Amino acid sequence: MKQIKSIVESLWFHNFIITVIVINGVVLGIETIRDLDPTFLQILIAIDRICLGIFVIELLMKLMVYRLFFFKQGWNIFDFVIVAVALIPATGQLSILRAFRIFRVLRLITTVDSIRRVVAGMLIAIPGVGSVGALLMIFFYIGAVISTTLFGELFPDWFGNIGRSMYSLFQIMTLESWSMGIVRPVMEEFPYAWIFFIPFIMVTTFMVLNLFIGIIVDAIATVKEQDNSDRNHQISSKEDIDLIRRDIALLQDKLDHLLNDPNAEVPLDKSK
Repeated sequence: MKQIKSIVESLWFHNFIITVIVINGVVLGIETIRDLDPTFLQILIAIDRICLGIFVIELLMKLMVYRLFFFKQGWNIFDFVIVAVALIPATGQLSILRAFRIFRVLRLITTVDSIRRVVAGMLIAIPGVGSVGALLMIFFYIGAVISTTLFGELFPDWFGNIGRSMYSLFQIMTLESWSMGIVRPVMEEFPYAWIFFIPFIMVTTFMVLNLFIGIIVDAIATVKEQDNSDRNHQISSKEDIDLIRRDIALLQDKLDHLLNDPNAEVPLDKSK
């Protein structure tokens, strides 16, 4: 069991699994090409099955080493679900699951620390992002009511009701054909319409969206600091364990010395 644990936790095994994930992703992408040579397609299918077999063996090894503790980490459950779905026969009504095999590439999230840190940061940022999203919806609703009232009569396709206005404002926020496509035609009928559109773009595009970015970046930095703190704690714990082991070994030597010669003086540890 110790040998299996040393393999699972080794760097070369970690890099090997990453390589297999990348190869599997490339193979799944090539399989989507139409008019592939049947022989070459069979080779790709064989490689895909080999990759899946490696993933299954990896999970079995981890289950043997960690047992039920394996399921105490959310990332391990994520890996387990992805591989389990890939094992379901994709035939008949379940043939749609063949397309879901590409989700195996998501295992890079759990194996590459930098990607995992980004995803963890995004998950931590969800409450803050939700608050910013609510603020953005308030601006959208206010803008939709104003634009429907001002421009809805002459431009019903863009601002005929609240729903159409919000969709048009979303297009404007993304800066996709906002000027020539929407704003300039509106300004031909309402020359001062820029007084509404320019502040709306400034608030939604350049301020609120930057808040999204700031929250996510701050969350990623927090995750990175936590990882560094945990790593330093593990190093400190290891050093403490080594010190305790040294002291135990020293006490054992003294005890052996006393048992062999009760009248002898116990040697002192002058290193302290």
